[in-house]
Amino acid sequence: MIKAKPVKHREFLDQLSFEPLSKNNWNKLVQLFGEKGACGNCWCMYFRLKKSDFEEGKHDNGNKSSMQALVYSDKPTGIVALYEGQPIAWCAFAPREDFLKIENSRVHKRIDTEQVWSIPCFFIDKNFRRMGVSVRLLKGVIRYAKQKKIKIIEAYPSIPTQEKLPDAFAWTGLYISFEKAGFKIVDRTSRNRPMVRYYITE
Repeated sequence: MIKAKPVKHREFLDQLSFEPLSKNNWNKLVQLFGEKGACGNCWCMYFRLKKSDFEEGKHDNGNKSSMQALVYSDKPTGIVALYEGQPIAWCAFAPREDFLKIENSRVHKRIDTEQVWSIPCFFIDKNFRRMGVSVRLLKGVIRYAKQKKIKIIEAYPSIPTQEKLPDAFAWTGLYISFEKAGFKIVDRTSRNRPMVRYYITE
């Protein structure tokens, strides 16, 4: 982990860069997630696995190995945010059908038959939270999607019911960040976790 430097907010954000996770930068994710695998040995596999498989994967580096296998098979998994070459944030980003829990969700059912890519979760180094990183990361995802000719980005962020949401409950992203990045609500089946989309028209 690296410590936040006393730089001007805007200058810091302007220096961020973004990379899709691959076998060439896998160690960046390992560095960012640390010994806890982001949170409780999740390794960003929560939305990809059945509950029983996910729980089993918390032991003996199972979830870590599963994520690494996806990356080394050149499967899309997500985007890493870097500051001065060091990883400070991550968001999962892949075709919706890759996320089993979203596909099987009764709350976030598909609203049409369009091909969409989903952003189900975030992880930001604790030294860089509440600094605007998530909005910049979302804009980085949008640029990447344009390059890859991805037309619809979908997500399921939280709208807090209290003034300050604990970090542990912000892992799906906050709606205000998506709103600032240009996403719009397309389904409100869940009052506190709406479905939002960004439509790329270029």
